[in-house]
Amino acid sequence: MWFTRVSIANPVMAVMVMLAFVVLGLFSYQRLAVDQFPNIDLPTVVIQMDYPGASPEIVESEVTKRVEEAVNTVAGISTLSSRSYEGTSIVIVEFNLDIDGRKAAEDVREKVALIRPLLRDEVKEPRIFRFDPASAPIFNVAILATDGTKSAQDLSTWATQVLQKRLENVRGVGSVTLVGGVEREINLHIRPAALEAFGIGVDQIVAAVKSENQELPMGAIRSAEQERVVQINARLKRPEDFRDIVVARRATGSAAAGGAGQPIKLWQVADVVDGPQEIESVALYNGQRTVLLSVQKSQGENTITVVDGLYKALDDAGRSPRRA
Repeated sequence: MWFTRVSIANPVMAVMVMLAFVVLGLFSYQRLAVDQFPNIDLPTVVIQMDYPGASPEIVESEVTKRVEEAVNTVAGISTLSSRSYEGTSIVIVEFNLDIDGRKAAEDVREKVALIRPLLRDEVKEPRIFRFDPASAPIFNVAILATDGTKSAQDLSTWATQVLQKRLENVRGVGSVTLVGGVEREINLHIRPAALEAFGIGVDQIVAAVKSENQELPMGAIRSAEQERVVQINARLKRPEDFRDIVVARRATGSAAAGGAGQPIKLWQVADVVDGPQEIESVALYNGQRTVLLSVQKSQGENTITVVDGLYKALDDAGRSPRRA
């Protein structure tokens, strides 16, 4: 071969070429991206629709079967499967590998949009998304108080206001999701006996709380010299303020003569409790309740570089992370 003859005739040049290849290989190896999954397109579309309060049998007959019949006409489907839970319908559409995933998702959206007016009004809007292996979390942070002095609500507040913001600022991080968190919430515990005694319905209480706890823009007042923005700033600042909300007025003798009647306040028919919200998700670390921060990286980013940046952010936050 000509390359062999040239190398034998010019050994110095051959050595230099080989060294150049070695240096170029080492240089490229240091910048080689590392990822858990290759960058491939799996043409799989997931359709999720919520039907609050419906049993799995009703969800299957009213939602799942209709969605399956609609999307079954899309060309290129390899497998069509579904799952019906209490209040939720999930339909998974797998296409052949030669089908473009984006086009398949658009075709599915068009078919679901055609049957949406035929479903009951209680069924929520469909959520249609493509399955992407790269969207799986690459990093999880478990937050727990080893001495037991911090409650789940305290840990959730620190996680959302401090640590989550630090992790989101790391280069290459796409999103940070909180699992097992417990936020602060003002709970209203209705007393049925008091409602019956005053002749008040729950809908009246809901309407009164909504109207008394809101911020609304009211437009602007303009003149030749200035312009002023007007808005209603009626959002309640303290939990005690909820107690004095007027939910109804009871007719009295003066009311019959044209008065407004005696006001009935919220504390007379309900108990206002400042506490944690209802638990919607639970995260456990070695059987102990914890608050979990799940991190997803941006598409095309180097997984190793993102993880190193996350560990540095944890060190800057003043915590000693334990690598698993």
